[in-house]
Amino acid sequence: MAFMKHVGKHGDRKVCILFRQVPGEDHMALLIYPDTLHAHWQQSIQAVVESDIAQQAEELADALHRNFLPDGRAILQTLHEERMIKKVRTSDIIVTPTANSNIRLDELNKMLNEMKLGADAIKKMAQNDASRGMVAPEVKRAAEAEFKAQQSAPAAPKFQAPQDAALSDRDIAANMVFQAKKMELEAKAMIAEASRMKKQAQVMDPHVVAKEAPATPAATSVKRGRPAKTKAVADAAQ
Repeated sequence: MAFMKHVGKHGDRKVCILFRQVPGEDHMALLIYPDTLHAHWQQSIQAVVESDIAQQAEELADALHRNFLPDGRAILQTLHEERMIKKVRTSDIIVTPTANSNIRLDELNKMLNEMKLGADAIKKMAQNDASRGMVAPEVKRAAEAEFKAQQSAPAAPKFQAPQDAALSDRDIAANMVFQAKKMELEAKAMIAEASRMKKQAQVMDPHVVAKEAPATPAATSVKRGRPAKTKAVADAAQ
């Protein structure tokens, strides 16, 4: 079974973890219980969880904010409005990236935070393997891959999870601004990559010339400004 981020269990209930930690309350996380949602909501959310965007995102909430339910509403905002987002202790959540591996969310958070601080996380994981036997090799590899991806990704303003269990309109607005800036960075990166590819193609074959898109006929210009005095008078008389 393939590795899957953002999923786990709270007791015997399946959960999707929106935020691994709440600012100011690192021992708490925000999550939803998919099995309690409408069937068509479950399908939409599961599709997002399994998408490349969600699997590459540090927080599932970032991906849910960019996707919609069948009725056209944004998933994250709808979950907030319907008060489906719950705050739970990280020590009570078991992350289940595969059917045969699991780790407590508070332990996973500690490892990822140590990576961000430049600690020797690989050694720490090996020690945990020997002492507890709770961390599977694929979990370690996934954590390392996530850290490397975060290090190589363009810097972007970080949207923070709210301290309350539900997101306020201001939090959602801040999330929208964050996503917009993130997409701007992605667009700039794509433009830079396109430019690099064009230069490389020219080096490979100097005779290759990119075809320009056909120019569209210029629209008939409309002269703007104050109307002629005589016309203005006539219009007023009518």
